[in-house]
Amino acid sequence: MNDDSSEKMTCCQDVGRRRFLTKVTMALSAVIGAIVALPAVAFVLAPLFKKHEEVWRDVGPTSDFVAGTTKLVSFRDATSLPWAGASTKTAAWVRHLEEGSFSAFSVNCTHLGCPVRWIEGGGLFMCPCHGGVYYADGKVAAGPPPKPLPQYQVRAREGRVEVLTAPIPITTVDPLMKLKQKKGSASQS
Repeated sequence: MNDDSSEKMTCCQDVGRRRFLTKVTMALSAVIGAIVALPAVAFVLAPLFKKHEEVWRDVGPTSDFVAGTTKLVSFRDATSLPWAGASTKTAAWVRHLEEGSFSAFSVNCTHLGCPVRWIEGGGLFMCPCHGGVYYADGKVAAGPPPKPLPQYQVRAREGRVEVLTAPIPITTVDPLMKLKQKKGSASQS
């Protein structure tokens, strides 16, 4: 009888040890998985919470901008990283309006982000990639662009023209707008 009870005890200890080791292995696997996944999740979510700095960038003296004309200017991007090198440069089309004020438009088409060019004779911005056309005020004239050219704030200060750099959305889909629309339609139902 003694042998039989010790055999049952060993059997029960094996089952208990096996369960314990299984749970420890699963817990360690979960911890390792979280350690691996956390940086990836942080990388995906970080842009949603990061506030981008808006900085006034000097693009030249006011005397370089003739009234009634549009000029391409380049400046350092607001969202650039220290190691980004030449890619920190971006550009804008600055128009010197007749009344002495300025307007500035992004060089990127709102269809797929291709660079637009100014056609002086036609008074239009044109995207060579897919035939997008914009009027001088940035509104869509023809083609596939879903919305007007994004505008930068611009000012003349102490004889210099400055552009307020900020991240400009280029995509046709605004994820936050889609989320708001879903919430609005869900609350109406």
